[in-house]
Amino acid sequence: MGVLEDEPAGSSAGLPLDGVLVADFSRVLAGPLATMHLADLGARVVKVERPGAGDETRRWGPPFSATGTTYFESVNRNKESLCLDLADPGDQGLARELALRADVLVQNFTPGALDGLGLGLEGLRRANPRLVTVSISGFGTAGGAAVPGYDFVVQALGGLMHITGEADGPPSKVGVAVVDVLCGKDAALGALAALVRRGVTGRGGHVEVDLLSSLQAALVNQVQSFVGAGIDPVRSGSHHPSIAPYELLDCADGPLAVACGTDAMFSRMAAELGLPGLADDPRFTTNADRVRHRPQLRAVLEERLAREPAAAWEQRLVAARVPAGRVATVAEGLRLAERLGLEPVLDVVDDDGRVVGRQVRAPVRVSPSPPQPRRAPPALGQHDAALRAWLAPPVHSVPTDPLEP
Repeated sequence: MGVLEDEPAGSSAGLPLDGVLVADFSRVLAGPLATMHLADLGARVVKVERPGAGDETRRWGPPFSATGTTYFESVNRNKESLCLDLADPGDQGLARELALRADVLVQNFTPGALDGLGLGLEGLRRANPRLVTVSISGFGTAGGAAVPGYDFVVQALGGLMHITGEADGPPSKVGVAVVDVLCGKDAALGALAALVRRGVTGRGGHVEVDLLSSLQAALVNQVQSFVGAGIDPVRSGSHHPSIAPYELLDCADGPLAVACGTDAMFSRMAAELGLPGLADDPRFTTNADRVRHRPQLRAVLEERLAREPAAAWEQRLVAARVPAGRVATVAEGLRLAERLGLEPVLDVVDDDGRVVGRQVRAPVRVSPSPPQPRRAPPALGQHDAALRAWLAPPVHSVPTDPLEP
């Protein structure tokens, strides 16, 4: 299964994708995030990078850690780095050899760009019928094939910015490259589905995802409000268009996030605020009533919430089983996860087993061997010598499927 005898430190034994080889020809965020998810689940990921430059995110800083940019490090743990010049015939041969040995190939080149490099995906699948290829683009392979796709622009074009921000303010992007993140997760999901199918049919296949489609699918109830009811959503600040109260409410010293998803929750909230009759008010009896009379409801709630600080109300409402929380910083959010026993941050090691940094752990826990950061993100070309030596002999046969019973 494309396994080197001298694999770098960090065992994947017992993880779901142990024995699966991924050829990662992607860069920036969506593709590297997808392959990191596969690596976290035990796959061996070889990241192909440009000599002397590497992935663009190696230069996207500040901030910097002791070993590189935090941007690059956030999506490239548990991988090996191999520098190949895809314009060089010799390196093209090594890239093709890697693809012929791989179970999954992930790429986000401009559609069709690999064809002229001897790495056309259809040809690779003919040569290795068990290969799963994953293509990530900005706007698909039809009318948008030549349009470059970056998260920020897709947030604008896809409608996300239009519904993000205060109602009387300008449109705003989300505080992280959420479209890339969503697309990367879709790519990993597609790859896993194709591997499962291959376990039945013995053949790989092709997975296509694009940023715009991932965003529009992720708009869920907002996009369905237009598709199903003809209502084009608009910005509404922190409040939910279909639930009330489900928004930031001002307390004595700052805002509190309150999410009453049921009438019972609202009744408990009203009682905790000392307003037990509020749930029987005809304006607020049902969720639909509360949504229609949101401004009046907000005024009543904030008048009472203004009497105490947000921390006090958070404690009281959570005790009453009403979802509520103050607006925290990223650091405070991590400390909360730590207090809850979620182990949000774990150590990573170099190839010699030395701790060299910390990473947010994989969000998916798979028993009995939960994924974790096994190896630090690689230095550019860190594994060139071993990987070039390994890829030099020609492949003689396609390996057996590690996912078969």
